Amino acid sequence: MTRHKRFVTVAVIGALAGGSLVGSTAGTAGAATQGEAVAQSCYGDAWSYSKPANTFFQPSSGALYFTTDNCADINIKTGTSRKVKVCFYADGGGLNYCQSEYKTTTAGAWKVIASNVKDGTKFKFQFASSAASTGMRAH
Repeated sequence: MTRHKRFVTVAVIGALAGGSLVGSTAGTAGAATQGEAVAQSCYGDAWSYSKPANTFFQPSSGALYFTTDNCADINIKTGTSRKVKVCFYADGGGLNYCQSEYKTTTAGAWKVIASNVKDGTKFKFQFASSAASTGMRAH
């Protein structure tokens, strides 16, 4: 019997015996499911990126990314470990400011680069290296 099935069986038996287990188990399971759903909706709607060599910014053109209601944070998953920060832009497109420090990513793992960013905020990723980089972004 799998661990999940054993847990469900124990929970059902406990509910029949005492009744109080169902309330606490359901609340905990609901919270875990809700947290997983939030992460899935954020990363599930991620976009790919491809930063060419000899540039430090992504997007490298005059275009800007903007945050959405998919995620509360600006996240990146790089194909190779990189140092990345975010530069924020004003509504008119001019540079507002860049984060003071780079965050180091791990290849193939999601990394939060900026937290609790307002929806509709314009930004670019700034890399410490001008080497080409590919991966995913979620914001």
